[in-house]
Amino acid sequence: MSLPDLHPAERAARINGSDLHYWVYREELGSSAETVLLVHGLRGTHHGLELIAAGLEGRRVVIPDLPGFGDSGPMSGKHDVTGYAEALLELLGRLGADEQPIVLIGHSFGSIVSSRLAAMRPSLIRRLVLINPIAQSALRGPHAAMAGLTAAYYTLGERLPSRAGRSLLTNRWVVLAASRAMTRTRDKQLRGFIDDNHLRHFSRFHSPAVVNQSFQASVTHTVTDYADQLPMPVLLVAGEHDEIAPLAGQRVLASRLPDAELVVISDVGHLVHYETPDAAAAEIQRFLNRGERGKPAIPEQTR
Repeated sequence: MSLPDLHPAERAARINGSDLHYWVYREELGSSAETVLLVHGLRGTHHGLELIAAGLEGRRVVIPDLPGFGDSGPMSGKHDVTGYAEALLELLGRLGADEQPIVLIGHSFGSIVSSRLAAMRPSLIRRLVLINPIAQSALRGPHAAMAGLTAAYYTLGERLPSRAGRSLLTNRWVVLAASRAMTRTRDKQLRGFIDDNHLRHFSRFHSPAVVNQSFQASVTHTVTDYADQLPMPVLLVAGEHDEIAPLAGQRVLASRLPDAELVVISDVGHLVHYETPDAAAAEIQRFLNRGERGKPAIPEQTR
């Protein structure tokens, strides 16, 4: 298995002190095509969402590396939910969202950032899609102890001397353990593909300070913080066996939103965009093509 070669155009913009890099897929469609902005999760890069982009045929797709990750430099201010949302808001202006509202899609931590952005400027967002959305704090619930240990791990990484901290946070076996914990596939080829991508891209962050700030933001905020400020239609794409974003929390979140649809992908964990990208992209396309008014007749579906 390999990532599709979609020949995206790489672009860069100076935003909030960051040399923010983003990739435009199907740029040849021009401004007449609907624009979809995808936002990756913690320690991700644009590479992780390319399988979703491949399935969104007929739409211009833009995927940035969030400031401080991948090819994008760090921001001048804090790398928290609001900081990222403000950076993406400026990017939306450059993409013409003031003239033609876009579709916004966020995965995991990106779901929190996307929700914050949509709450800040709902007029710019035609529809919102949240993949494996964070609906409840990791610091509460059955996995609170593990979240606490992970928080201590990232804090230690920042406090150590730079080289030692980076070595700790990029340890090959820790990266592989995280990769295995988030997946449920029994397909050895697919698991190898996911592991390889995490080893290649999961450690592409600017500094231990940036990744620690981002992690702390990811466990102290949730999409639910902004649920009352999201009037647009929202699609939640959940993994049936997602331990980071449990299904129970997705159902509560869906009930809080004025126009929400919850789709549950069977036999998958927190990496829907890697394990079942075709199913997720098909659901997103269906959602984007549905009528503009009214909640769906079936508010929760399972694939």
